[in-house]
Amino acid sequence: MSNKGLRTTEQWIDLIANSELPAITSTARMLDTFSNDDKSSLAKLSEAILHDQGLSSCLLKVANNIQHLSVNKVTTVSRATVVLGTQTVKNICLTSKLVSSLLASKNLDLNVYEHLTQLMANSFYAGMLAKMMVPNYSDEMQEELYLAAMLYRIGETAFWSAGGDVAKKLASYEAKSTKDFNQYCQQEMGISFNELSKGLAGNWGLSDLLIKALDQPTTRTNEVKIIYFADRLSSIIAKPEGSELDYRRLLADIAKIMNITVRQLMVRIDHTREQADELLSSYSAEILTERINSLPTSKDFSVEIEPVDTPESENRDKSLLKSFMKLTKLMQHSKDFNEYFQLALEDIANIFTFDRSSFLMLVDDRARVKSRLVVDKNARDDDKKINIDIKQVDNVIGRVLNSDTSVLINDQQDVRWCHLITEEISDLIDGGTVAFIPVKIGRKAIGLICIQRLTGNEKIPKEDFQQVCSFIDHLNMCLTMIRYNQ
Repeated sequence: MSNKGLRTTEQWIDLIANSELPAITSTARMLDTFSNDDKSSLAKLSEAILHDQGLSSCLLKVANNIQHLSVNKVTTVSRATVVLGTQTVKNICLTSKLVSSLLASKNLDLNVYEHLTQLMANSFYAGMLAKMMVPNYSDEMQEELYLAAMLYRIGETAFWSAGGDVAKKLASYEAKSTKDFNQYCQQEMGISFNELSKGLAGNWGLSDLLIKALDQPTTRTNEVKIIYFADRLSSIIAKPEGSELDYRRLLADIAKIMNITVRQLMVRIDHTREQADELLSSYSAEILTERINSLPTSKDFSVEIEPVDTPESENRDKSLLKSFMKLTKLMQHSKDFNEYFQLALEDIANIFTFDRSSFLMLVDDRARVKSRLVVDKNARDDDKKINIDIKQVDNVIGRVLNSDTSVLINDQQDVRWCHLITEEISDLIDGGTVAFIPVKIGRKAIGLICIQRLTGNEKIPKEDFQQVCSFIDHLNMCLTMIRYNQ
């Protein structure tokens, strides 16, 4: 999908609902045909679910995971619908289809995948939190609040799964704040995420309460407040921002609605997190569990002090500028690619003192990457031999090259990376930290630059990573110019 001008609201909705995520559309419309208060709907709903093996299996897993059920195991779909009720079963089916469809794209840009999985985790947790906030409401209203809070950001979530090149562009934007990011996204998309959510909610026949919360967010009914509170709390738990005072006020507002103390509320939130982890396993979405954090503490809200330029940082900036100029000047008299890589790696080593800097070249019909040049932190040749398969199994290097996305890995156990790090790549990282940056001629990748710290307690600062990425972008431009000017 390419961004040929701005799409209208209707075009975005049609693209996502009918072209990119038709399985969600089909399931949502099917579920909408069954009435919540019609007993005869139960048998027909059970029959419809039985036609989808994935839904049937997931429904039984979730049914046996829900804490308030009897100890007797639920073994049939018809029994699950009777025990749980129509609304709960419909919510389980829609949640299952959302999870499976949104995560179905295996070759998403890594930055897009990061946005998608974090937002999916936030949304699922928001649904669970909303349900937790209303223990004295009817089961049907609890389920409606769960669904409304979970789908409150469905437009944004669906966009990251189906937005293609536009999503990739937005995901790479270095935003100053959440507000700045949302404004940039609306500018590039021609539509706000809230408008997209409203459109999809209408297209899929979702609850009136969700549409009201999206269309009239300032309505002061308790139900709309709960949806807002659940969404806000889930977002803060995932990424504490703003002041700690605002967070404490949010907890106090929620505790007031529930008529309990803040301390009691925090205990219930912790319990809800445990339930969320268990339920995500039933939905085969364990990849999301690590993205649901414990409640933040005061230190998570500590104000970051802007770094002050020191003589050392000023000298480094000057050195980096000189390196840019040296690459540019080299184009006047050399077309030898090896000279460019040698200069680039030596200067990276000298300026940033990485323990190891390497150029890994695509070889064997782009099935592997192999070390072409490696230098140590003193900018001397390093005899490290690197030869990694990227064809036989999905891994982070293959993703970097296929999606043209640079990545920084300061913790290889992070859920974003652990399933993309093969034994060969783990041996390369060797307990340290690493970043991979594509090297291209024109639009075609020829390999990547690998920068490393070899001790785990020495992370690569994001600022260093971004500066190296800019330097390699300049290297790519130089290589492209000498290649096509020969």
